[in-house]
Amino acid sequence: MKLIVGLGNPGKDYSGTRHNIGFAVIDEMSREYSIDVNKGKFKGVLGEGRIGGQKVLLLKPLTYMNLSGESVREVCDFYKIPVEDIIIIYDDISLPVGGLRIREKGSAGGHNGVKSIIAHLKTDEFARIKIGVGSKPDGGDLVNHVLGRFSKDDSAVIDDAVKRGAKAAAAIVATGAKEAMNEFNFVPKDEKSREVQ
Repeated sequence: MKLIVGLGNPGKDYSGTRHNIGFAVIDEMSREYSIDVNKGKFKGVLGEGRIGGQKVLLLKPLTYMNLSGESVREVCDFYKIPVEDIIIIYDDISLPVGGLRIREKGSAGGHNGVKSIIAHLKTDEFARIKIGVGSKPDGGDLVNHVLGRFSKDDSAVIDDAVKRGAKAAAAIVATGAKEAMNEFNFVPKDEKSREVQ
């Protein structure tokens, strides 16, 4: 069984914000694979179904971003899910808008939701899908940036990135992160020069 977690903040105030891109991908997977994400359990909302014949759990933690690890840990403990069967999906300010990067493991990179998950699981060796939301404007506030919404120009790019994120998660379920990287890692062409490694 695979656990696919999209990170975000609960409530209407946060809907559609950059920080909630993980929730958007889970919503897309819910639609695409007909998995109802509606069970209020483990400090989140959960859905159980199948992707490509494999059993999966889709999770949106409702703890607020900085405590996401509490929900992930409770699900892992209950279902006995090993760390190699976890996929975390979240926003990345070091990638240009619409970019996508899959990693098999790694640090939190300053992302508080991932930091919380690493703290609760006591490891950073889980797969992750990072979706680019762009860096904050010069002199701008980081919190305002990640809790802000996408411009009209960026909306179509983000819609495409969300769909790609859902497909990337399904590919990790089917073939593993390494294979999925080759197919789905993506930086918009005109943004490659600004990419942060």
